[in-house]
Parts: sequence; C-alpha cells; structure tokens
Amino acid sequence: MKIATFKHAGERKVGLVEDNTATINPFEVTAEQAQQGIQYLIELHLAGKDLPPTSTALGLDEVTLEAPLPRPRRNLFCVGKNYFEHAHEFSSSGFDSSAAQGAVPEHPIVFSKVPESVTGPGAFIEFDPEVSSAIDYEVELAVIIGKPGRGIARANALDHVWGYTIVNDVTARDLQGRYSQWLIGKSQDTFCPMGPVAVTRDEIDLADTGVRTWVNGEKRQDSNTGLLIFDVPTIIETIAAGVTLLPGDVIATGTPAGVGIGFKPPRYLVDGDVVCCEIDGIGRLENTLKQRTGQG
Repeated sequence: MKIATFKHAGERKVGLVEDNTATINPFEVTAEQAQQGIQYLIELHLAGKDLPPTSTALGLDEVTLEAPLPRPRRNLFCVGKNYFEHAHEFSSSGFDSSAAQGAVPEHPIVFSKVPESVTGPGAFIEFDPEVSSAIDYEVELAVIIGKPGRGIARANALDHVWGYTIVNDVTARDLQGRYSQWLIGKSQDTFCPMGPVAVTRDEIDLADTGVRTWVNGEKRQDSNTGLLIFDVPTIIETIAAGVTLLPGDVIATGTPAGVGIGFKPPRYLVDGDVVCCEIDGIGRLENTLKQRTGQG
C-alpha cells in the first residue's frame, strides 16, 4: 500500500494512494487523528486493528502532499557512510570526523536529525547564507518502525518494520566540518524533506531497489539498496541493542555517491536549485532551495 498525508481544503488528512487512477482515498479519521499523519495508522496496525474505511476519492492534483510523518515523535536516526563509493568520497572530502577510522566503517555510524527539520514534498529547503553557504543533498531510503523493541536480533529485525519512505538528508557541509558532531549541520529548519508517500514494507525489495537524485534535471546519484554496507536488519539490530525503538521511529539508511561534496570542486546547492530524489516503489520527492529572508 501507498499511504499519504496531505492537505485538502485547509485540513490535514491521511489517505490511500491509487497510482493507476492518480487518486487518493481519504481515511475516515478525526481531525486530531489526522494531525499525526501515518502515526495513527501505525498504532492501529500494532493493535491488530483494520484500517479505517475510506471516503470519496480525490484527485492527486486536488491535494497538497505533506511529509507522511509531519512531526516525528522524536529525532530521526540516520546512518552515515553506508555505501562504499560514498564512504570513500566523503572520507576524502575533509569534512569526515570519522576518517581516522578508515574510509569504510567497521560498524554503522549513527547520528540524528531533530523532528523540526522535517518538511514535505514541494516545500522549500530554506537556508540562511549567513549561517551556511555549503548546502548539500543526500537521497536516502528511510525505514519506518511499526513494532517497538529493544535487543532486536538481526534475524527478526524486519518484523519491526512498518514501511518505508524517502528522506533527503540535506546537510550544511561547512557546519558539519566545523563541529565534531553532525547534529547542527543536519538539523537546520527544513533540512529533512520527507515523502512523497509512505509504503508498507511488502512494497520494497531491499536487495534491489533503485535510488537516484537529480539537481536541475542533471542526474547526480544513481545506486541501489542492494549496495548498502550495513543492511536494514543490521542497522536495526545495532540501534536497538540498547535503545528501545518505538512505533513511528524513522531510520534514514545512508546516501550513495554523487553528493555535491564529492565533486572537485564541490557542487553545492544554490538559491533556486531543484532537487528531485527518487526511490523505486515510493516515488519522487522534489524540493527547491530558497534563501531565507529575515529570522521569522
């Protein structure tokens, strides 16, 4: 299933997306429940309850898609240097605080982005040139947890997955290089576009799913989830060894080679650039970079 959070007539709703008819069927939920995005549906699934009935279909051109989880319940977990080619390009960039351990990590490198950085499809990625002038893009398959757990074994890890979405792990490279920890450079407002939809776990073949990015129509990233250094079960096992994963938690699994910092010289995003992230089976997440005016 493909499920989207969206706005229609000024109200947030959640619905079932029908690709073949380019329509979305809103679930019959309360306004309060819809505010949670797909979180409410995840909780229903965990409780063993059926999805709510749907109402009259709307055309996708009649709605404004939002992030499937407009405000995640807590920080997003993210994995760094998780494709071999990207590990090497980032290690040689001069911005890698883990480079002393070697280009390819022995264990997953896990950091986080704050929930407030999340924004939706079509929204602007806003930046303040007085704060950062080195804005980069990173397409990533994001795992959405559906079943809580701690001490999760790799063999059972996928039982805890509800589904997947796309995250663009936008990064201020200069801030990332300035500080030993990555949170500030990764967590600027609007630096986590998410969407356009969430799909249930049966929709994605983790061994063979294409991952791509275009900037202004130029393909920059082109890889496959089968090339992850640490696969999804390993990532879940690593995080959950001592951290209880909760329903609705989001884990971004890492980006392939082709990010702006990997070019010589780097090709950072500038005002007006259009970034399109695509993952097979999920769709395209498109956002435009916009210089922020004022501090409001």
